[in-house]
Amino acid sequence: MTDTHAHTAYAAEHPHDTPHDKPHAVPLWLLAAVLLALLFLTFVTVAVTWVDLGPANIWVALAIAVVKAALVGAFFMHLYWDAPFNGFVLLASFAFLAVFIGLALIDSREYRSLENAPPPAVRPAAS
Repeated sequence: MTDTHAHTAYAAEHPHDTPHDKPHAVPLWLLAAVLLALLFLTFVTVAVTWVDLGPANIWVALAIAVVKAALVGAFFMHLYWDAPFNGFVLLASFAFLAVFIGLALIDSREYRSLENAPPPAVRPAAS
């Protein structure tokens, strides 16, 4: 049985007609618009470093990175046209990443206070 016949036999036994089974062509203007948006957001990420926002600099840069990742996932990875569950999995992975980064920041904040602490006093040895 050739590969084509096996695929046809499988399709006949398991009929389903879902939107993500059909190929779709993304218009070139849409891909170009997403590319321009990504380039603009990259420039904004760099421009954020020119302004002193204090501790908010990193959060603004991370927020822009999340928007850029969502654009790539939605349009270049075709999640916009795929099953909603796949988009949910992508959003859940962003949420878990945020939790892990938050835990790492909390942990590093605790160690930072130890770096600035004075060294413990050394007692002279008893003779």
